[in-house]
Amino acid sequence: MSAQRVVARAYGDPEIRDLVNTRPVSVVAVGKAAAAMAMAFVKIEGPVLRQAVAIGTHAEAIGRSIEWIESSHPFPDSRSEHAALRALAVAGSVRPEEVLLVLLSGGASALMSAPIDGLTLEEKVRTTRLMMEAGADIHALNTVRRHLSRVKGGRLAAACPGLTVTLAISDVIGDDLNAIGSGPSVPDATTWVDAADALSRFAGVEAYPASVRAVLRRGLSGELPDTPKPGDAVFARSVARVIGSRIDAIAGARAAASERGYYPIVIADPVKGEARQVALDWWARVQMLIASAPRPVCVISAGETTVRVTGGGKGGRNLEFGLALAQTVSAHPGLVAGASVGTDGIDGSSGVAGAIVDSTTMGRVRQAGLDSPGRYLDANDSSAFFAPLGDQIELGRTDTNVGDLQVFLFQ
Repeated sequence: MSAQRVVARAYGDPEIRDLVNTRPVSVVAVGKAAAAMAMAFVKIEGPVLRQAVAIGTHAEAIGRSIEWIESSHPFPDSRSEHAALRALAVAGSVRPEEVLLVLLSGGASALMSAPIDGLTLEEKVRTTRLMMEAGADIHALNTVRRHLSRVKGGRLAAACPGLTVTLAISDVIGDDLNAIGSGPSVPDATTWVDAADALSRFAGVEAYPASVRAVLRRGLSGELPDTPKPGDAVFARSVARVIGSRIDAIAGARAAASERGYYPIVIADPVKGEARQVALDWWARVQMLIASAPRPVCVISAGETTVRVTGGGKGGRNLEFGLALAQTVSAHPGLVAGASVGTDGIDGSSGVAGAIVDSTTMGRVRQAGLDSPGRYLDANDSSAFFAPLGDQIELGRTDTNVGDLQVFLFQ
């Protein structure tokens, strides 16, 4: 999915076009698609650009009118804190008669991160890492991130005296604007109670730094303000739209499958849950869907799974999804080839997008002298399984992120 294309499509909406054409615009673009989205907007004729800041992981090219801040993902560092403070400064400089345009995409939670008073960035990072390793989903993670942040959960919009317009590319199931990048410019319906519950469910509150527990107690007691809620006056001057999502990725895959002569079957429900278990449930459902379908058939789905990390290996949720299916796919009576891929091009700690599994996988595993898939699953070491086979998918960074995509072909 092209970040440039969806920004141009969003500008075609008369309401959005009128808002950004009738007053000076300051841009804060943040996320994995930040550079592409910012460059797409500054090329549009019509808006009067006052300033533009883009915060992301990399930029192969960036316009001279854009201030580029390279930051850190998946965990924040000092650059992330600098980026958050710079974004707050830009928001605060917008005059009441002007517009703050927030171009938001996946990864923004880490790329723009400044902790609230009483916490260090390192303590906030440790909290996020513990939650991830305990298998926390994106909604639980972001509930905590918002409450421990100076910029998330609507606080960026609250810092802006003018109108805030948010255009977001969604990497979360359900396209909840509050969850994309931890919702820096939209209201937050979650509370300190929800944040405490999330910490309790994943690893347990006592596992987290003492300073985090202290901040949580202050929030629960009312000593610390909660994030801005729906109905807050600040959002009377705020407009937000999701302009791209996993639905766009599915549509592109479906069109490509049809063009190549495959009968496409789309699983509309999002793929979510623990990767190794979800993969098996997904496969069982696929067998029912393709039973009477014409051949060749292409099954397409999308979503975002999680991985509970108990081993010290290298991998990611897409690699683990494929690893869980390796033996099952190879045992299928017909020819099968498929992949689960992160649309941002990076899957967890692996540095690749995902992996291919097919009818020959287990035969090649035996030839290579590799252990059974179960051993690699136990160690969360899916990369060590797929790399010797040459079955890792190396896309590089794609300048977008709409979650994960599964595409499987059956002859």
